[in-house]
Amino acid sequence: MPTMIVIGFRDGLDEALRHRGLEPFYIVQTPVNPPEGRGFTYVTDMENAQEILRAVLAARLDDIAGVLTVHEMGVFGAAYLRQQLNLPGNTDSQTTLYFRDKYLQKSKLPPHIRRARCRYVSVGTSFKDLADDLGEVFVVKPATGAGALRTAVVRSPEEYERALTLFTGQSDVEVVAESFVDAPEVYIDGVWRNGDLKWSSMSRNHTSPLSAVQGGVLAAHILDRRRRPTLSQQAETLARQALAGLDAPDCVFHLEAFTEDAGLTFGECAIRLPGALSPQVNKLTFGVDLFDVEIGLALGEEPAEPLNSGDPDRFYGYILLRRPKSGSLTQQDFERNFRFDEIQYSSSPDTPVGPYGRVGQAIVSDQDELKLQETIEEIMRFNTAGGGYAQSPGES
Repeated sequence: MPTMIVIGFRDGLDEALRHRGLEPFYIVQTPVNPPEGRGFTYVTDMENAQEILRAVLAARLDDIAGVLTVHEMGVFGAAYLRQQLNLPGNTDSQTTLYFRDKYLQKSKLPPHIRRARCRYVSVGTSFKDLADDLGEVFVVKPATGAGALRTAVVRSPEEYERALTLFTGQSDVEVVAESFVDAPEVYIDGVWRNGDLKWSSMSRNHTSPLSAVQGGVLAAHILDRRRRPTLSQQAETLARQALAGLDAPDCVFHLEAFTEDAGLTFGECAIRLPGALSPQVNKLTFGVDLFDVEIGLALGEEPAEPLNSGDPDRFYGYILLRRPKSGSLTQQDFERNFRFDEIQYSSSPDTPVGPYGRVGQAIVSDQDELKLQETIEEIMRFNTAGGGYAQSPGES
């Protein structure tokens, strides 16, 4: 059975690889523990290309078909492994860095694309220096991104000092600061091939990933393009212009943007699978399997047929369920109050807490996108309040 090297682990991708008849070999960090029977190696840093290559060479793998990554931290290492092992897919390490480093990315965008002002926070940079340059409110975050971890909105010298304690303080390119964009966000998941946009969908988070890191419930749903034709056109235009301007390789991508009165403002763009349950809800809504597309790219395959870009009959969204702020909940509590397409929830105190406080997950759907939005917000309130705010199943 051919082997696919995978940086990181993800259930949905694991299933897709096995369905393809591929044997995954995982490169992971503790405490991630792939299922029994899967080959894997632990490394200390998935961004360390030398360590990753050493781990692969030491594993003495046979019949390697390709390499891919499940998240942002493995994008550079995946390109480097392909280059060294003569595997299909993107091997351009330098171009890849423009999708890792937020300063490099915003600097390379075509000038007409609106974006936040961005600069490195070099060693010794003062709050006043950044405030004078970026405004009284600005954002501090890792230059290479971390899914909202170590990201902080800064409004004072004290908040600035607290934000910097999360970094080593020993590198001029470790941290960036950006001007604060006070606007709702949408994100575009899509497929880019041969220098053009082949397929995309648009979604909206119900709370920002930053708020979810700080205790909120992370949830999102697919948007109905028929209700927002102007926004949909702006999103496709932004994706085409940004990816072309950044010389994107063939990829599955995830692009975030702010919805301002003047139009969309670019947030950031990654050349990897979208996070959380976005691949699952895209497959349910459009029939487009982004896991399988990513595998095909890693194998160097040409697409067999055009991806479905039609208007769906039903819209899907997801919620990453967490422990309530007070009281307790069981899966049965959720199921008594709402209708779910899928739900898994553990009330055991021994359940490991995943990203964004996750101890469970749910997928819901509706023919009407606005009703879907309302349902998701009801579930989020129910989850946060520990069941203190509910609705009857007939209202979902």
